[in-house]
Amino acid sequence: MENWLYANDVTLYKTGLSVIAIYLIILLYTRIFGLRTFAKMTSIDFAATIVMGSIFADVIGSTDYSILKGSIALCIIILLQTLYSFFIRKSNLFERMATNTPILLMKDGELLKQNLAKANVSISDLYAKLREANVIEMSEVRAVVFEVTSDISVLHTQGDETLAKELLEGVSN
Repeated sequence: MENWLYANDVTLYKTGLSVIAIYLIILLYTRIFGLRTFAKMTSIDFAATIVMGSIFADVIGSTDYSILKGSIALCIIILLQTLYSFFIRKSNLFERMATNTPILLMKDGELLKQNLAKANVSISDLYAKLREANVIEMSEVRAVVFEVTSDISVLHTQGDETLAKELLEGVSN
């Protein structure tokens, strides 16, 4: 019988072998499908990574979840993610329909309050990100972008340097 302090030998061996097997399967899939497998470039990538972690946990922690079932589930999730990224690269229409666009939260030291509301980001959250990026004065900030992954990018300088326009390509004003 297993409890929170003890597990029988069979359970411990099964857990150890499951970890090793599913780990090797993930390494194999990463080699086959590429490094993007665990990227966090889009919200879909992020969601797929969470699902893969859940599958990994189920295989390790559940006696009702086989390694074969887990490896098939992982393969399908990774395959769907790969197909998604393929169609994003190949079809502008699919990209527009299936992806969010980054939102500009600040431009040249000025808060864009409408965009903060649209992104559901509070001013205090924005200030926290500015502090995290070591911004000393608002005039240093060239742009703050709420990325599609929910990360906030702070682009700033300490001089009069201008921001390369390419860095804001595809960002919603």
